[in-house]
Amino acid sequence: MQIVNHGTWQLAAADESLHEPGAELLWNESYYFDFAQPDGSAAGYVRLGLYPNWGRAWYWACLVRPGRPAVLVADNEVALPAAGRTSVGTGSFSASQQISDPLRTARVRLDGGGLGLDLRWDTVGGVYPYKDLPRYEVPCRVTGTVTADGERLAVSGWGERDHSWGERDWWQISWLWSSGRLGDGTAFHGMQANIGFAIGWPSFAVSPAGELSHLDGFCAETVFGEDGLPARSRLALPGAPMSAVPVSFAAVSMTSPDGRVSNFPRALCRFTADDGRAGYGWTEWNQPPGWQQHGWSFLGPPGDGP
Repeated sequence: MQIVNHGTWQLAAADESLHEPGAELLWNESYYFDFAQPDGSAAGYVRLGLYPNWGRAWYWACLVRPGRPAVLVADNEVALPAAGRTSVGTGSFSASQQISDPLRTARVRLDGGGLGLDLRWDTVGGVYPYKDLPRYEVPCRVTGTVTADGERLAVSGWGERDHSWGERDWWQISWLWSSGRLGDGTAFHGMQANIGFAIGWPSFAVSPAGELSHLDGFCAETVFGEDGLPARSRLALPGAPMSAVPVSFAAVSMTSPDGRVSNFPRALCRFTADDGRAGYGWTEWNQPPGWQQHGWSFLGPPGDGP
């Protein structure tokens, strides 16, 4: 298994497990999974966020299909799981996340809330730890089934999963995170934070042959509509600059312990590279209070800009 360690810490298979919490109120450990069918006809994501010092878990899961309403399970006040476990539930749903083969295979199941998931993420190309943060991204092949609105959908697509731990203040920093796969088999990932000016964080690409490579210099610019939702992003991915256009949103919002609200529009996007390659994946834009002053391009209407 290729692990592209290039920063200040060394990822090990043991990091797939839960970590000892820090002392910060907003210390968080999260597991995230997404998928998209190759033709963009259906996609989804799951995120479990554990806040042991805040006494709660966040659980989000969705299915989007262009032209149809999103099916979304979102609860930010779920009881914490038992010590050392990641299974959560309420009176309306039960969910589990299992790393069945560390750094290679993960399984996610959900039953309830109008949505059923039984999906498997198998690593493709290797594992990518962030340079300075305890976080890693894993490009994957995704297979299994999703059930919603009385329909059962067979999933045979691509996606990404990640795992991170540490203090995360959703109400201070805005960011763009994006990952997808183009039609020739190239997978990619990039992230940019905005704190009054843009900070380009690490990015990677996986070649059609399956080789994962670290990339320097990722940056992004976004055009927002008058409703504040992103209309289009320009992703300057080294070697493959492209546009990302939202196709279907599955947005959530978060309220801080002191009452501030951050909006979090996530969307299935169609990616079109400048050389004509195209594909699908997910992009998120965190929008804390005052996010317009965080270094974003706020250029609406959507007909203007990059």
